[in-house]
Amino acid sequence: MAKLVRIVIQLPMDLKTRLDGLKQQGYTTSGFIRAMLERELAKIDQQTSEQKPLTLVSSVKKANSR
Repeated sequence: MAKLVRIVIQLPMDLKTRLDGLKQQGYTTSGFIRAMLERELAKIDQQTSEQKPLTLVSSVKKANSR
């Protein structure tokens, strides 16, 4: 298993209350946030991989070209 690190964030009370309500459905706050981050970051990774890489084209003319 990957090494886990701790982060601390501040939330508005209404979000904290909603997270606390998820415990009744069997979620832990950490587990819910971890799953949500993994899902959202996977979307970003997918969007990034679908983008075509840019090809740089030189705008400098060669001396002998017409």
